[in-house]
Amino acid sequence: MTARDNLTQIEGYDRVLDEVKTARRYGADYRTMKGEVARVLDLLHPKSLRLRVSEVIEETPSTKTLRMVSETGYLPPFEAGQYINLFAEVAGVRTSRPYSISSAPSETAYYDVTVRAQQGGFVSDHLLSRVKAGDRFEAAGPAGQFRYNPLIHGKELVFIAGGSGITPFMSMIREATDRGLDRAMHLIYGNRVEGDIIFHNELKERAARHKNFTYTPVISEPSKGCVALTGFMSAELMKKVLSGVQGKNFFLCGPGALYDFCMPELGKLGVPENRTRREMFGAPTDITADPGWPRGVKAGTRFSIKVKGKGDVSALAHEPLLVSLERAGFTVPVLCRSGECSMCRVKLLSGKVFQPRGAHVRASDLKYGYVHSCAAYPIEDCEVLL
Repeated sequence: MTARDNLTQIEGYDRVLDEVKTARRYGADYRTMKGEVARVLDLLHPKSLRLRVSEVIEETPSTKTLRMVSETGYLPPFEAGQYINLFAEVAGVRTSRPYSISSAPSETAYYDVTVRAQQGGFVSDHLLSRVKAGDRFEAAGPAGQFRYNPLIHGKELVFIAGGSGITPFMSMIREATDRGLDRAMHLIYGNRVEGDIIFHNELKERAARHKNFTYTPVISEPSKGCVALTGFMSAELMKKVLSGVQGKNFFLCGPGALYDFCMPELGKLGVPENRTRREMFGAPTDITADPGWPRGVKAGTRFSIKVKGKGDVSALAHEPLLVSLERAGFTVPVLCRSGECSMCRVKLLSGKVFQPRGAHVRASDLKYGYVHSCAAYPIEDCEVLL
């Protein structure tokens, strides 16, 4: 018996054949829709955006929000927690930085990008000191996996933020409170001093107006008369402000030191790692402080990077390979700049690089010699293929 003979034994087979004949005679001619799928995909996931700064909002003495509108009149949708990669030309170097969108997804007229001054910041200093209303930027479309999934994360969420790590949570909190979404959120937000707290007044107001949102600021170097909780976001502090951890999912975003401190503290509370989500937060401030960093290589040591067929680059040991390539004028596709998305992969032909914890290098990359250039630091002379 052939396969066709088997099909004829299925109930309704003849009816399906009749429907196929009818569809061929009277159905839609999809050839007229050629290119429609690509057009829709480009609307949802454009490769690049042309943005204009409509307003610069001072949040704290060291932090500003750049309100970005579209030059074309259209902004693609995003999920709260996602980021855009903003391109800028600084001192003759074209580079980029990912910034979480702090406005709510329901706000379709603009994206808010909130930037805090960083010590030795290359792009952040440029954005804070030089950018004004009317300036134009190119950006990649919204991306990132640090977002709420109702099928996985339940309805009880704890957000742990440090400094400018508040930005993805601000988008989540604004969305959930504005739309009255059925989820309980508790934000524990650490800063060094009271004046560093971003969105403080708005967070207090939203906590006062919405029963499903609780706000706990924590200050590590309090001034006299500080009314916030003081110290660090320890297990003891979290135990005091949370009504247990059972059934709760924890989201963390902030500098590397926040993860190094808070993850063990959550472990003390019995929070399993599969109920925590961490946002990538750019390159480490001091890569030489990483426990795996080779002791014989000092920060500031220069190495020669040969780019096969294209020239040589002088690279500093403590800077990501991507930065050295950009300084030399090479264009490398890039998105997250945190070792996660793999857009900036280059093939390491010879030499050695150091890749810190958190660099999500795939098994296939390891097998064929690719490294994420945003999370790879030269520790000897190298040759790479772009």
